[in-house]
Amino acid sequence: MSKLYLVPDRKDMERMCSLAAEHGCAFEYNDFFIPKILDDVKEQERITADYRKHRESFAGDTMHGAFLDVTIHSDDPLIRNISTLRVRQSMEIAQGMGLKGVVFHTGRLAGFRSPEYLRNWRDRNMAFFAEIADQYPAQQIYMENMFDEAPDILAGLAEKMRDVKNFGVCLDYAHAMLSKCPGREWIETLAPYIRHIHINDNDLQNDLHLAVGAGKLDWQEFDRLIRQYRVEAPVLVEVKGVEAQKESLQYMKRYGIYPMGKEGEDRDASAI
Repeated sequence: MSKLYLVPDRKDMERMCSLAAEHGCAFEYNDFFIPKILDDVKEQERITADYRKHRESFAGDTMHGAFLDVTIHSDDPLIRNISTLRVRQSMEIAQGMGLKGVVFHTGRLAGFRSPEYLRNWRDRNMAFFAEIADQYPAQQIYMENMFDEAPDILAGLAEKMRDVKNFGVCLDYAHAMLSKCPGREWIETLAPYIRHIHINDNDLQNDLHLAVGAGKLDWQEFDRLIRQYRVEAPVLVEVKGVEAQKESLQYMKRYGIYPMGKEGEDRDASAI
C-alpha cells in the first residue's frame, strides 16, 4: 500500500506518472468536488477516461469529495438536502471508479463554540456519515479539518464513530497550523483517529499550498510528532504541478520527513 499520494495534473500525466512511479505514489483526484462537474455525468466520464489512459486501476487512489458550502449539520432543510446530495454524488463517483477513499471537510463555522451548535454538528454528521459508510463499504471516508480552531470537536465525532471501520480523520497539517492551537495538541488529540494526512506549506497566515519546505511550517516538528504518537497513515503532498511536487518530495527525502527515510538510507521506493 502506498504511503504517499500526489494530486495528478491531467495536462501533464506522463511526467506525473513518472514521478509517482519513482516514489511509489498513488493519486488523489481533485477534479470531482466542483459543483458543475458533479452535475455533469458526461464530463465525469470524460475526466475518468483521460485518467484511465494512464492508469490501469484506481484501486489504491483517493479523491476529494464535495466541500464548497457543504453543511450536513444545517438547520435549514434545503441547505442540508443539497449538502447530502453533493456527498452522495461524490461517493457514487468514487464507487464507480473503484477508489479507496473520499475526503470531506468538517464544514463548521470556525470559532463558533455554542454548545448546541457543536452538539448538532456532531450528531447530524455522525448519523449521516454512519449511513454513508454503511452504504459504501468499499470506500474509506476521511473527515478533514478545514479552518477549525482546535481538534477537540473533530476528535469527538471520530470517537463517536470509532466502531465505523471505514471512517476516520484526515489531518490537514497546513490547515491546523493556521490555528492558534499548537501542532502537538492537534496530533496528540487526533492520533487515534488519523487515517489520512494532507501536507503543504504556508506562511502561518494564509492557506497557500506551497511546496513542502517553501514556507514557515516546522516539518521536523511534524515528523517528530507523527512518529512519537505512532500515527501510521498515508500522506498526500497537496501541491499543484510536477515541479512543486518534486521540490516537496526532495525536501522530505533530504530531511527524512514522514513517511520518508533520510537521504542515503537503504530504502527502495516500494518501502516509502
